[in-house]
Amino acid sequence: MQHSHKPGGEASRLVIRNLGPILTGDIARPLADADTIVIEDGLIVALGRESVMGPGSGCAVIDAKGSAIMPGMIDNHAHPVMGDWTPRQNQLGWIESTLHGGVTTLVSAGEVHVPGRPRDVVGVKALAITSQRTFSGFSPLGMKVLAGALVLEPGLEEKDFEELAAAGVTLIGEFGLGAIKDGPTGRKMIEWARRNGMTSMTHTGGHSIPGSARIGSETVLEVDADVAAHLNGGPTSLPEAELRLICEKSPRYLEIVHNGNMRAALFVLGVIREIGALDRLVLGTDGPAGSGVQPLGMLRLVTMLASLGDVAPEMAVCFATGNVARMRGLTDRGRIAEGLAADLVFIDQAMGGAGEDVLDAMTLGNMPGIGMILVDGVQRIGRSRNTPPSVTMPEFVAA
Repeated sequence: MQHSHKPGGEASRLVIRNLGPILTGDIARPLADADTIVIEDGLIVALGRESVMGPGSGCAVIDAKGSAIMPGMIDNHAHPVMGDWTPRQNQLGWIESTLHGGVTTLVSAGEVHVPGRPRDVVGVKALAITSQRTFSGFSPLGMKVLAGALVLEPGLEEKDFEELAAAGVTLIGEFGLGAIKDGPTGRKMIEWARRNGMTSMTHTGGHSIPGSARIGSETVLEVDADVAAHLNGGPTSLPEAELRLICEKSPRYLEIVHNGNMRAALFVLGVIREIGALDRLVLGTDGPAGSGVQPLGMLRLVTMLASLGDVAPEMAVCFATGNVARMRGLTDRGRIAEGLAADLVFIDQAMGGAGEDVLDAMTLGNMPGIGMILVDGVQRIGRSRNTPPSVTMPEFVAA
């Protein structure tokens, strides 16, 4: 059977064979009993054993050579500005570099680093709409950037949230970064946002940048945003008693970030495991930040939790993929499953390190190497320029 091809000769059907572990991103079933993935027009259409499925014909083929594969990670907490530039570190190309770290989707927690950021109602709405519009049409190296996160400021009314939702804005930036600091006002605005289909987050911890505030457990619980952001601090964490209170009392999602307190991160992970809420744990970087740009921030965080937090690597990957997609209502990505976008990252044990295989190496604290990245079924990166080299290197072969 012959299959259609896209303009330019690119096959619309792609078969990935000889896969090692398939990390699904689904916390209910983090490993798949499969060695083959079939992609058509950028979507996963089949997942299974090649001996049962057959090799197919008239298609492009990637020989994974035993590499593991996982969904492209979704950074739940990023601070884009305009284009692939961050004024926090005056650095160009940070988004493209982040894709080299296995992240295929960035979610804005607020464009708060825009120089001269407006703080009036007209200005904050204009900035949110502009950011949403620009990143909808701009994907550095294929990165999917969900931007336009409204920063809450005095004077916003429910009609403003309705107007923003109609314009395509779906995100609320961290509560506490704007001038709104009190719980009752924050809760009212978060309820307006929720009624208009927007997801929200609240700063958790000490002051992060000039103009921000300490947001403690009482305010976090009162505001009741969809995710308590950087529970391990952004970068300064709350005392452990307050962190435990938030984890135990909040029914919402709970976030750990790379640019935070790592001791607090492990404490939070322990409490979340204790209360049986691992399905509500999401990860982000909280970058770019004062500590710089970390292209490997998500991969390092996943590996850290797997090695020091007594979590299987395939579970830790779920915190950075499927859990984030569910929290953000991204029904088209975040897991390796039929019907979802083929945003896929091939990983293997890094050369020269400890461990029997890639999962064992992660358990021992070594980040995997990335051998190839697909976004919507299209190869965007071969061997990553940022990770150590992987032992195996997938390649396109004759069908």
